[in-house]
Parts: sequence; structure tokens; C-alpha cells
Amino acid sequence: MNKLEEIFRYKKIEVERKKNELPFSELIELLPTVDTTRDFAESLRHHEPDSISCIAEIKKASPSKGVITTNFSVERIAHEYRMGGAAAISVLTDQKYFHGKDEFVKTAKATVPLPILRKEFIVDEYQIYESRLLGADAILLIVAGLSDSELKNFITVARDLSMSTLIECHSKEEIERTLECDGEIIGINNRDLKTFTVEIETSLNLKKFIPNDKLSVSESGIRNYYTVRQLIDAGFDAMLVGEHLMMQSDRKIALQHLFGK
Repeated sequence: MNKLEEIFRYKKIEVERKKNELPFSELIELLPTVDTTRDFAESLRHHEPDSISCIAEIKKASPSKGVITTNFSVERIAHEYRMGGAAAISVLTDQKYFHGKDEFVKTAKATVPLPILRKEFIVDEYQIYESRLLGADAILLIVAGLSDSELKNFITVARDLSMSTLIECHSKEEIERTLECDGEIIGINNRDLKTFTVEIETSLNLKKFIPNDKLSVSESGIRNYYTVRQLIDAGFDAMLVGEHLMMQSDRKIALQHLFGK
């Protein structure tokens, strides 16, 4: 069993516990109290010519690196990302493997005017409604862990709740599955989820399978402007950067360096 399978198995148990704490029917009744969503997809489209948008990620730890930073403040990091030029912010909420919390989404949303992506391992429709209640403007869906029927249903539910979906792929076959389910934003994860090795060539090789009318995002392993330049030349609309930025003492400057400034 690889790490993704392990996380998905645990997540299903966690979701059942949450359903006992806040039943689905009660969760839905709370949704009218939530503000309207910010346009995540449009934020990725809006960037300077010959440039790229950045989804900057708030991530305290990871299974491969352990704790990335001990100097952790969601408010401060979100503010630094905004000042550095991020188009949107990704927030890890998984607690067991990434030391995240659901409340981090609310905090980031209240701190900056940028769209917020809740980066969570979505295995149940319940989590999509939960994400909306937390204030998320977009969610992550990982194709490798979902059936075609689940993927299509989750995309539909998110749209009905006015949220975008970043759909993470690792192969040509997963991109094709996403297109069949009418996914709008296609992410290519450069990290092999079985070995945790990272190869930027994964994005460069798979970009040609993403139609131009879809938004494309490269994820993982982006640490310098040379790599960013490769992504721009390949035609990517956005990049998702977490680990590299989280390790920096000045994330505003680090983000601007990625943009070549």
C-alpha cells in the first residue's frame, strides 16, 4: 500500500467520525451563513503576459519532509504570499500527515482577499460541503484516489456550491479521465506518490495532453526561476508552490524571486 492509499483509507474513517460530530443535514443547514466564493479560476487566468500565476501553499509538515517550519503563523504567511504576488493560496487541512487544521482555511480567508484552495484528501461528498462551510473557494481532487463516478460527482457538487476544482493528475490516462469528467483546472503533480521523487519533466511531458481551453497547473518541485521559465515556455497557466516557500525566512522575497523579479 503506497502513502496515498494509506491516507485515503484513514481519511474515510476520519470523515465518518466527522459525520457523527456534525451530521450532513445540519452541515447543509449552515451553508446559507457563508459568504459568496471568490473566483479561483479567474485568479489563475489573470497574470502578466509571458508570466505565470502562483498558488502559494501554507503547509506546516509533509510525510516526506516531516515538519517544514516551526515558525508557523497562517496570518503572517498568507500576508507574505499576497505581498509577494500570489494569485491564490492553498491551505493544507489534513492533521495527521500534514499538521493542518480545518480552521486554517477560515483564518487565511479572513486575512487576505485572495481565493483559497482547501487542499485536502477528498473521499466523500460530505467534505465538499464542509469545505464550502469553512470558506474555501476551491478544492483539490486527486484522480489517483477516485473512481470516474466519484470524480464526476464531486466536480458537479463543487460547481453547484460555486467552488472550483483543481484536479490533480500524474499520467496521460488520468488527464483523459479528467477531461471525460469535464474538469476545468488540471494540475500535474511532479511528485511520484509511491516513491516521493520529484521530476519537473512530468509536467513538461504531460502538458501537451491538456487542451488549451483548460487551465493547467504544475505542482511540486518548483524552486527557482529557471524551472518557472520552463513552465511558462511550456504554456502553463499557474504553478503551485509550497515546500520551497515554506522553508524561506522571507516568503515575499522568495516568491518574487520565483517570478524573476
